[in-house]
Amino acid sequence: MIPRRHHVEALRGLLARHPVVAILGARQVGKSTLARQVGRHYRGVVTDFDLENDEDLARLSDPLLALKPLRGLVILDEVQRRPELFTTLRVLADRPRCPCRFLVLGSAAPELLRQSAETLAGRIALYRLAGFDAEEVGISDYATLWRRGGFPRSFLARNDADSMEWRRGLIRTFVERDIPQLGIRVAASTMRRFWAMLAHYHGQTWNSSEFARSFGVADTTVRHYLDVLTSALVVRQLQPWHENIGKRQVKAPKVYVADSGLLHGLLNLPTRRDLEGHPKVGASWEGFVIEQLVARLGVEPEECFFWATQTGAELDFLVVRGVERRGFEIKLASAPSITPSMRHARQDLGLTSLDVIHAGEHTYPLSEGIRAVAFARLLQDIVPM
Repeated sequence: MIPRRHHVEALRGLLARHPVVAILGARQVGKSTLARQVGRHYRGVVTDFDLENDEDLARLSDPLLALKPLRGLVILDEVQRRPELFTTLRVLADRPRCPCRFLVLGSAAPELLRQSAETLAGRIALYRLAGFDAEEVGISDYATLWRRGGFPRSFLARNDADSMEWRRGLIRTFVERDIPQLGIRVAASTMRRFWAMLAHYHGQTWNSSEFARSFGVADTTVRHYLDVLTSALVVRQLQPWHENIGKRQVKAPKVYVADSGLLHGLLNLPTRRDLEGHPKVGASWEGFVIEQLVARLGVEPEECFFWATQTGAELDFLVVRGVERRGFEIKLASAPSITPSMRHARQDLGLTSLDVIHAGEHTYPLSEGIRAVAFARLLQDIVPM
């Protein structure tokens, strides 16, 4: 087991400030294991309920009666199975000098997010959990992390074949069982085909009309599919940044399968050789690096963008927080060079910095305000925001 110390400390801080904290993440991303790690560091009584366990469900048949006497830390796992619990949590969180804290775990879903936002407004902190990142597994093992992805059981598998077998099983379970629970009433085979098609568009601008034609449905239907997969944290929509610069700019989001291992499972790329010979290898590297940058910088989805103009100038990843604008280009090359597009992005967007993340070994300046940063030195050379 890899200890997730950064997440544990972040959650301990949130629990000190909020009566209810929710860990949201895709199924099998490690929420329950992380909650147990938090519980081991908690000073006080820890009570655990697993809402997929019939005995625990029976204990919560009258939730107010069961939860009101508890003290310390109360962990509620798979809370999306009982969203009506949020009403009880609101009552308990509003008690003077609340004698306990609630750590709720759920597979992110639109209904769960809506219920928590509406019922527990001002009382709950949402914490999104992704898979392992390079800092957790060690930057020297980033090639395995890229190939297998960050889901713990995939990354820690004995070999690539076992890892791929596990990912294929997760994909099958997700479309057959989890998708219906997220509110999409569609055949599992159709959703599997949609997700696979999305994998082939990984790193490209979303085109709802093209997807709608392929599936013979309305644009709004495929857009709904995309939004639900995004809410489930298995897809990232990178929104476009707009600047008043007198140029026509791209206005549709880019789409990525959030976990590189799931992407390779959907594309049927079980080995390193398969990945390196596939046309999507560059896009796969781009999506992987973006996820690592998000983890390293500590930024929220609403702070992350890309930028592109109709004339071809673009920036792979833009982070905006307050007056700070940090730009990133991502290249699957060992010795990247500066391009006119980088100069346009730096000038037009007024970037604080522009880093070109590459697969080589060294970090070095390319020109004033632009440098090449080796991914292997990401933890040393990229400063969190």
